[in-house]
Amino acid sequence: MDDLIDAAREIQADAHVPYSEYRVGAALETEDGEVFVGCNLENANFSNSLHAEEVAIAEAVKNGHREFSRLAVSSDRRDGVTPCGMCRQTLSEFCDGDLIVLCDEGDGSVAEYTLEELLPNTISQETLE
Repeated sequence: MDDLIDAAREIQADAHVPYSEYRVGAALETEDGEVFVGCNLENANFSNSLHAEEVAIAEAVKNGHREFSRLAVSSDRRDGVTPCGMCRQTLSEFCDGDLIVLCDEGDGSVAEYTLEELLPNTISQETLE
């Protein structure tokens, strides 16, 4: 199993999910090989909840990173979870379309996408000008 998937699985234990009971972990690898992890953090006001991918990218950006090569996501149900639309848009703010997104299928297999496959025609600084 890929070390990045393992990191996404491991961080799920720290998730705060009293409402959905659906743990998600994410591991984001920088171009220089450093890995930042995040888990979902739910709030009774669901719109204030944080997704695992958002937490991972926030930690990486906070630590000065702006170039990323791969992201792995995994849920405790090992159901092939992919980043939601909001997370895809957040990722596109900091990552190129060729970012590799690894999704834990749970049966020993990992689905692989690029960010551009998951979010074609993204909203970008250029589209806002």
